[in-house]
Amino acid sequence: MSTTTTNARTVRTAVASLTAMAAAITLAACGGNDADGVKRSGSAESSTAAPATQGSDSEGGKQDTNAGGGADAGAQGGAQAGGDGKGPGGSGGGKNGGGKSGGTSGGSGGSGAKTGTCDPKKLSMSVSSVPRPVNHLLLKATNTSGATCTLPGFPALRFDDAQAATPVAEATKPQAVVTLAPGETGYAGVLTSGADGSGTNGTKVTKLGVYLTGSDAVTSVALPGGSVYIDSRAQVTYWQSDSSDALNW
Repeated sequence: MSTTTTNARTVRTAVASLTAMAAAITLAACGGNDADGVKRSGSAESSTAAPATQGSDSEGGKQDTNAGGGADAGAQGGAQAGGDGKGPGGSGGGKNGGGKSGGTSGGSGGSGAKTGTCDPKKLSMSVSSVPRPVNHLLLKATNTSGATCTLPGFPALRFDDAQAATPVAEATKPQAVVTLAPGETGYAGVLTSGADGSGTNGTKVTKLGVYLTGSDAVTSVALPGGSVYIDSRAQVTYWQSDSSDALNW
């Protein structure tokens, strides 16, 4: 074999070896870049995804908190508005507002208001004689005010300048106090003297003063015929809602 042939083969072998090494180096370099690229890409995606997830959770938490706060605020507002019946909650369909508004309206309607005692100055009083029973008078008290009132107990009667009021017949006490709406009348019966003549200290009187229990105001009432005869048997009944109850006792 010639020297020229041997040298040419050696050169080809060296070139082939160098080519193989270059290819290996290139492949390694590409593989490293690809690995780094993949790694960097994975890190980028991970870092990008994490803030997005956190931001979403944070916003969701805020929305939930705000929604809960809005519900609480709405309930509190409804309760406050319903309490005085003036706010929107008072007239709306809210549970708190509507319920409390209704309660307030009932109170202001006066359904539980206490009826006051009749004012003597707002009563029209008169007394009349009756055919039966004998020796009796019928006292009437009519409510002339614009409000309902009650007649307390029994009328205190003073004939002329008597030092003591006429005694009351305890057996005539009604089960309930007499209540008078505007224009209504209450009644009391007056026994002036004993029909059997058993009374003492009989005298003719010309004046009658009527007091309501608990009041110092006196109402002067004209006697039928200008005068009546009374004695120690004189008595007066409790106020009654019916005239027959005032006379039949």
